[in-house]
Amino acid sequence: MALTSPLQDESIHQAPLHIISTLLAENSNLSTQDHENIILAIAPLLENNHPPPDLCEFFCKHCRERPRSMVVIEVFTPVVQRILKHNMDFGKCPRLRLFTQEYILALNELNAGMEVVKKFVHSMHGPTGQCPHPRVLPNLVAVCLAAIYSCYEEFINSLKEIRNGCQQQNDRKPPMPLRLLRPEPPTPPSATLLPLSTNASPPHEILVELERNNNSANVRRKGGPSGGDSEPNLIDCLLVSPAVNTLSIQLPAQADRVLGCFALILKMLSDYDDWRPALAIFTHTVHTSAHAYTRFAEDPRQEVHSCLLSVRSGKDGWFQLYSPGGVACDDDGELFASMVHILMGSCYKTKKFLLSLAENKLGPCMLLALRGNQTMVEILCLMLEYNIIDNKDTQLQIISTLESTQVGLRMYEQLCDRQRELKELQRKGGPTRLTLPSKSTDADLARLLSSGSFGNLENLSLAFTNVTSACAEQLIKLPSLKQLNLWSTQFGDAGLRLLSEHLACLQVLNLCETPVTDAGLLALSSMKSLCSLNMNSTKLTADTYEDLKAKLPNLKDVDVRYTEAW
Repeated sequence: MALTSPLQDESIHQAPLHIISTLLAENSNLSTQDHENIILAIAPLLENNHPPPDLCEFFCKHCRERPRSMVVIEVFTPVVQRILKHNMDFGKCPRLRLFTQEYILALNELNAGMEVVKKFVHSMHGPTGQCPHPRVLPNLVAVCLAAIYSCYEEFINSLKEIRNGCQQQNDRKPPMPLRLLRPEPPTPPSATLLPLSTNASPPHEILVELERNNNSANVRRKGGPSGGDSEPNLIDCLLVSPAVNTLSIQLPAQADRVLGCFALILKMLSDYDDWRPALAIFTHTVHTSAHAYTRFAEDPRQEVHSCLLSVRSGKDGWFQLYSPGGVACDDDGELFASMVHILMGSCYKTKKFLLSLAENKLGPCMLLALRGNQTMVEILCLMLEYNIIDNKDTQLQIISTLESTQVGLRMYEQLCDRQRELKELQRKGGPTRLTLPSKSTDADLARLLSSGSFGNLENLSLAFTNVTSACAEQLIKLPSLKQLNLWSTQFGDAGLRLLSEHLACLQVLNLCETPVTDAGLLALSSMKSLCSLNMNSTKLTADTYEDLKAKLPNLKDVDVRYTEAW
């Protein structure tokens, strides 16, 4: 009746599904064949309806007990596809998420294993470059993160119990699954990390090191598919008891299978270009895999690779945690150096980024430079060139580090040559106004500025030339520049960000018909001396225009014609 009724009412299709759920609860001794016959019988009702919670549990049980059953492929696949495409909130129907999780684990149990899972993920994305279903990615990420969390759930709950117990009674021993390996020595040094137990660690075991001086802890995973790191925030809730210094936590027996499967799915998701921006946001504060972070770093879109940095001051991002000595670093800083190289090659070759490195990660940068890493050598040279380091002793240490390797010595010598040329360029004298011929290039500008002194240059016109953002490296060397005309050039956002950090005295800027966007124009808010700004025929939006007007008090003459703000 439900299948043939002309009435379009969801309750008509849900009613027989609820009846089946009730009958299954009353008949728990059905055979496996009975289970399959029931699933096949109700399959037509599931084509346009989500299964109710009790039925989801029945499906989960079937996936666990008979993962190789043809019912899993033939009946459950379209049901799970519909859930991933249309579900809006797993929080309201958690059993749908659990069913999806068990279905994916059942696919992983087939002969081809992860290849089958990979094909399923690809089928959810579709053959084109853009997934047509916006709910698929957030639902897949939710399933993966929930599955990974389930492996540590007992661990986290036990830590919370320790916290609650320590608040009431300091000598309370932790309950299972925590196992106390060794009591604390009588009087350990207050700033010394307590030693790990020397006993061999069983599979799936986590060792927790407790540091008495600041009540913090480090977690290290022994064994398992993910190699050697764990989410650093898992133990933020732990208040260390004086009676505990090393704990052993036994993960569930199926942890390796679950972690391996869903961590690999997150890695697969990072391979799709259209999913990467949203995936970077979803996993900003959750560890996925080194492969995923490499993908995020390599992506030229700022909304993707910016996820590597910290969300707010005082909180390290994955970029910081992968640095030598960081919680997630297990490769001597190779991934960290790769991230820095990619970020410096995109839009982070800025004074602000270098300042953050100097304040927080100067030690790791010097260590990797000492080992001959070319990116870190370049970083140290830029710190010297942009006068990032004020302390003379630190400057001398950086110079000694650079001179200790051949690549460092060569780049330091090149820096010294550039500094001598810069002094000559900035020496008082030369013209006050300069206009480059049309079709001039970045190389032409660099060649011209290297030919004499331009310390008096106040007005520079590059209008209708072929210069790009790359010429910003030359423009920031002009100390007296007050007026800059970039009309109808290919000067973009990266160049604007560099100008905003170095040309604080700039008063007039013409960006008419340039490819700049809000991302670069917002950086101009730090140029407080600007009194004339031409953004005619750019990609300026109304919100950015309002923001610039509020932050630039001296701005009097503005041209926003043929923009959204007009």
